[in-house]
Amino acid sequence: MSSAGNASRPRVALSTASVFPDRAPDAFETAARLGYDGVEVMVSADAVSQDIDILRRLADYHGVPVIAIHAPCLLVTQRVWGRDPWRKLSRSAAAARELGAGVVVVHPPFRWQRDYAQGFTAGLARMQEETGVVFAVENMYPLRAGGAEMAPYAPNWNPVPYDYPAVTLDLSHTAASGSDALEMAAALDGRLAHVHLADGTGVTNRDEHLVPGRGAQPCAELLARLAAQGYQGAVVLEVNTRRAASRRERAEDLAEALEFARRHLVQPAGGVQAAAAGSAR
Repeated sequence: MSSAGNASRPRVALSTASVFPDRAPDAFETAARLGYDGVEVMVSADAVSQDIDILRRLADYHGVPVIAIHAPCLLVTQRVWGRDPWRKLSRSAAAARELGAGVVVVHPPFRWQRDYAQGFTAGLARMQEETGVVFAVENMYPLRAGGAEMAPYAPNWNPVPYDYPAVTLDLSHTAASGSDALEMAAALDGRLAHVHLADGTGVTNRDEHLVPGRGAQPCAELLARLAAQGYQGAVVLEVNTRRAASRRERAEDLAEALEFARRHLVQPAGGVQAAAAGSAR
């Protein structure tokens, strides 16, 4: 934050995924123009997102730091930085260290990545100790059809019950999974290291990534609780603006998202108790 009074508040950053189909340079320019505190780089097929030197120059030019790296672990990025998932995480950690980012966001392994899944928990702990970078495992969601549920992740789409040292909480994914975001955050306690702020209506199998406040998720309540509890991680806007009719409309959506986050990341009088009481209403 720019003012001294805001120095202790969590940083609010913009994911490069939020400007898609525009590219990483557009995310840095947008973040700087709108006043975001940083950028999370989603490593993708966009060559710029993979180039540490260019990312560093973008961060320096715009005065917007890279605060996290999202490892290329989506289905559509299976070939980015090779097929070896551990090599992907190693390169993500190297990028994070060189760019001064403290967090690598990673998804749980896919079920067909059996060797990777078997050593995932221990491997993350080892890499975190060796690199000093936090590997924050993101909550995902199952797929449902005809009353049946299938989770393409191992051991599960939900990282909360597992012994991961750090977790990313994504509110679009809590909507898609039908989870209670507030309960998940409470269960994680100190393991909640990173937040992907977005909204969703809970439509089956739809990962909507709406601007916060446009869906049914307790976005405001979660932010108030985090502020009251002294949360030290970042809040990253990861919203879908692909349907924006113009860059101006996209910028308006992202400005609205930033304003929402900043407005609710304010510790209420009475601290934790006031935040809990407000979320119960």
